[in-house]
Amino acid sequence: MTASPTSLAASPPLDDDAVLAGALRHLEHLSDERGLYEHAEHDDLRPEHGYCTDDNARLLVVAARETLVDGAVSQRLGTSALAFVLGALDDEGRVRNRMDADGRWTDTGSTDDCWGRALWGLGSAAAHHGDPAVRRAARLGFDLGVRQRSRWPHAMAFAALGAADLLLVDRNHEGARSLVAAAVRRILHEPTAVGWVWPEARLTYANAALAEAILAGGAALDRPALVDRGLEMLRWLVDLQSTAGHLSVTGHRGRGPGESGPDFDQQPIEVAALADACWRAYTLTGSAEWSDAVGMAANWFAASNDLGLVMYDAVSGGGYDGLQYDSVNLNQGAESTLALASTMQRARSLASS
Repeated sequence: MTASPTSLAASPPLDDDAVLAGALRHLEHLSDERGLYEHAEHDDLRPEHGYCTDDNARLLVVAARETLVDGAVSQRLGTSALAFVLGALDDEGRVRNRMDADGRWTDTGSTDDCWGRALWGLGSAAAHHGDPAVRRAARLGFDLGVRQRSRWPHAMAFAALGAADLLLVDRNHEGARSLVAAAVRRILHEPTAVGWVWPEARLTYANAALAEAILAGGAALDRPALVDRGLEMLRWLVDLQSTAGHLSVTGHRGRGPGESGPDFDQQPIEVAALADACWRAYTLTGSAEWSDAVGMAANWFAASNDLGLVMYDAVSGGGYDGLQYDSVNLNQGAESTLALASTMQRARSLASS
C-alpha cells in the first residue's frame, strides 16, 4: 500500500514520548499471547504470515530499555517477547526464526541474523530490564545461545551488542567477552577497497550495527584503537547517508563504491541502526556531532527525508514500512514500528541528558 507525496500532511514538531507511546500501542495491537506478528496491511495485522524471532528479539531490546513511557504496555510486550525468544532456542543454542499462525515452528535452528538478534535481546534484557525475574531468565537464555558463533558479520554484530550490554553489569562474563572479541574479528576480517572505509564490499542493511559493534567491542575490551575505528566507520557512514541536513539512507538494494544516492526503498531499520550507533558514540565521546545525528534519525520519521514525507501514522502509532522513490509504503509492520520506537528512545535519552 503506498501514498503519493501529496497525500501526507507535514508533521507537527516531534514529541518523542508521544510517538514512542503510539508505537508501543501499535506493537501491542500486532501481538497476541504467543508474541508479535510480523506483517500488517496498513494498520491491520496479517496473522496469516505468522511470527518471527527477529521481530520478537527486537521487541525485547525495546522493552528492556523502556522505563518511562507506558510501563504496563512495555512490561506486557517484554514478557511476551522474552518467552518467544527463549522458545526459539534449541538445545545447542541455535535459534529458529519462523512460526506459523498456529504456533508451529517452520524452520530449524541456525546462527543467522535471528540468532544474533536473539542474543542482542537476551543480553539487553539480562542487563537492563526492570524485572529481576526477566533478567534471570534472559541471562539463562543468553548463556545457552552464546555457545554458538556465526559466519555472518551482521549476525555477529547483533549478538555482540547484547554481549556488550551484559558486560556492563558483569565484567567477568567470559562467554560475552569471548563473543565480543570474535565479532570484532569477523566484522573487520575483510580488507577494504581504497577510499572505501566500510569493512564490507557493499552497504546492505542495518549497516550502522557493524560500526556500533566495533564501538561496543572496543569499550568492553578496553581497546581504544577499536573505538577509534568504530568512530571512523560511523562518521564515514553518516556523511555518506546524509545530505542538506537530513538523512538519505542506503536503500534496499544496497550501495557500493562509486554509487551515489538518493537510494530507494529506504528502510526504517537503517535509520534505527544509525540512531543506535550514534547514541553509543555520544555516550563514549560526549561529542555533539553524534547527538545531532541521532536527532537527524528521529527527524527522518517526521518528514526530514528525501521526499519530505511523514514516516509514521499519528493515529495508529505504527511506523510506515518504507520510503519509496515517489511515495510511502503505508503498511505498518512490526519491523518498521520497532525501528520507530527504538529511534525515539535514543532521541529521548539524549534530550534528557
